[in-house]
Amino acid sequence: MLSAVLIVTGDANVILSTLSPEIGRELPRTESDITRNGDIVTIKVLAKDPSAMRAALNSYLGWIRITENIREMSDKHE
Repeated sequence: MLSAVLIVTGDANVILSTLSPEIGRELPRTESDITRNGDIVTIKVLAKDPSAMRAALNSYLGWIRITENIREMSDKHE
């Protein structure tokens, strides 16, 4: 089994609220665990094969990128 860890810093409340709808989504052939320690969000991913790992990481990174884009847009409009 393959493993990867993503560590995301920033506003953990925003990151978790954005990821929360996706956390429950089942990604085929993977297991994920998301934890928070202050403003650090850690995403641990286990995958049965490289294709599943790539898909899971792309999903999480895409959701995080969307969070960052929204934050940047809202900062510009304040």
